[in-house]
Amino acid sequence: MTDAHPGTPALLSLRNVGKRFANGVTALEGLDLDVRQGEILSLLGPSGCGKSTALRLIAGLAEPDAGTIAWRDGQRPEIGFVFQDATLMPWASVFDNVWLPLRLRGDSREQAAPRIVEALGRVGLGDFQKAYPRELSGGMKMRVSIARALVMRPALLLMDEPFAALDEITRARLNRDLLALQAELGATILFVTHSVYESVYLSSRIVVFSQRPGRVIDTIDVAPPGPRDEAFRVSSFYVETCRAASQALESVMQPATAR
Repeated sequence: MTDAHPGTPALLSLRNVGKRFANGVTALEGLDLDVRQGEILSLLGPSGCGKSTALRLIAGLAEPDAGTIAWRDGQRPEIGFVFQDATLMPWASVFDNVWLPLRLRGDSREQAAPRIVEALGRVGLGDFQKAYPRELSGGMKMRVSIARALVMRPALLLMDEPFAALDEITRARLNRDLLALQAELGATILFVTHSVYESVYLSSRIVVFSQRPGRVIDTIDVAPPGPRDEAFRVSSFYVETCRAASQALESVMQPATAR
């Protein structure tokens, strides 16, 4: 993966964004965030701090109550969304689950087939087109969910804790696969996680959210001197960056009187 540097243009910018729900909860307040073209940007913060809400606003699934979300070319590009749960249709095959977004826009099964085959090949499931979700492991289900997002060939991939429910071995494998996919496709990825270790392994940058109402309180650039292989996970750079991210997260969790 090529790390996005400060001179890389922003794909989108959030300025003073706020979101208050009908139940009175203010999820976001004064959120300023730039997402750079071609980077993997992780949102790290405590539960309920508005990270997922920020993704939904960016995707257009909800509207902000304050502030602006500005896109580089003036309009929202194609977006793929991967949720924490794979949300597959249990009665449909892997092929038909991946077909869903193309079918919703009017593409026939025949028209969509080349894209579906391509997307499944990218996530290593080319031989599982006819399988059903009940026949798949948790990691394979998540791969199908990623393929369903990739089939739209998105410029921006939003991922909301997609690997949180998986065992550590599967999670590490999918982390590696995601880096390989990003390097191949050059897509911009906005990744929500609670894991310091995952955020450091994956990210060009990490932004740390405050407790609710969420806003960015720290930004950590991650530019390792070498490749992000297994040796990277035990390198001094990785350890020190994890320590910095952990300290930033710990400062968020402390009571206001302690800061």
